[in-house]
Amino acid sequence: MRRFIQFLAIQRLPFQLLAIQRLIIFLLLFAGNALAEPFEISTITDQLHHPWGMAFIQNAQVLVTEKAGTIKKVSLTDGSIQTITGGPNVTQLGQGGLLDIEKHPRFNQNRWVYFSYSKQMSRGVTTAVAKATLEGNQLIDLEDILVSKAVSNAGQHFGSRLAFDEHELLYITIGDRGKRDNAQRLSSHAGKVLRLHDDGKIPKNNPFLTTPNAYAEIYSYGHRNPQGLAFDKESQRMWLHEHGPKGGDEVNLLHPGANYGWPVITYGKEYSGFSITDETHREGMEQPVWKWVPSIAPSGLAVYRGEAFKNWQGDLLVGALKFKLLAHLTMKGIHVKNEQRYLNSLDERIRAVKIGPDGLVYLLSDSAQGRLIKLSPKNTL
Repeated sequence: MRRFIQFLAIQRLPFQLLAIQRLIIFLLLFAGNALAEPFEISTITDQLHHPWGMAFIQNAQVLVTEKAGTIKKVSLTDGSIQTITGGPNVTQLGQGGLLDIEKHPRFNQNRWVYFSYSKQMSRGVTTAVAKATLEGNQLIDLEDILVSKAVSNAGQHFGSRLAFDEHELLYITIGDRGKRDNAQRLSSHAGKVLRLHDDGKIPKNNPFLTTPNAYAEIYSYGHRNPQGLAFDKESQRMWLHEHGPKGGDEVNLLHPGANYGWPVITYGKEYSGFSITDETHREGMEQPVWKWVPSIAPSGLAVYRGEAFKNWQGDLLVGALKFKLLAHLTMKGIHVKNEQRYLNSLDERIRAVKIGPDGLVYLLSDSAQGRLIKLSPKNTL
């Protein structure tokens, strides 16, 4: 197949036949990719309204946030849905709303659940994080543990992914909120990854704790709009991906105090096509582990650890909104060996990616009839 596609690509054809040639190559590549998918696709439910985040809890159930502010509990066995009451008061603006959800590492004991959402302030809207206790289908003792200093009237770049590390510290991504220069300012939460204790207190070893005029919650900076965050317990690495502008989506390995460059360095351009900067490198600024040009609009990130897909250990799985696919990055340590793209045929914006307790891959599709999708290994018998 590959040699035939290469043969087609080098043929010198009249201008009138070029479009047909390109269509044939695309269809062959598409078909080859579809055949290579090593999993079966099943839909658990298609009754979710623009879902954004999910967290697996006991008894084969998953909590799902919907952007408009509703929290659903979905059964993984029969797809039945129950509504959870008592969630945060959400202001839906542009890309904002009720966004990510994460359970505490000791959820089975304390029943604590965390939400990121857009919160109305007197001067605009910002990203906030709330903590609550789940009792049955009700949240109690809801409280904000963070109201970020990233207030803006803009409707974009809330960030909002949540993840815990091995010390039960909570990492929170905040986008630049449409004011890109704030990503380089330590006197703003915009364009940052923040790190807190599970009660909202600031860890004493945060990198900017003693830096003058810097917010002590900041763990890293120079981010545009990170919508993927995942901690790998085995390697104890925290991975992040973020949206570039036109091109320049990035996968980054998080380091304390690191500057990831936005908007001083980038591989992307303005949506008009003009340059943002002529720099892609600068001393003291991190380079991405992987980048996409053109942009795939990544949202959702998981590090695969499980028994179902034995050859995927430590690999990164990334959802894509614009390209409507699942990107599988095969890893060797902290380096990407290659990328495989799946699910082109679904024609669904992939908003979230998680590995279930059963080792299967679960996805949320972003639409008015959003789906909870399960990927299971193909039966090779």
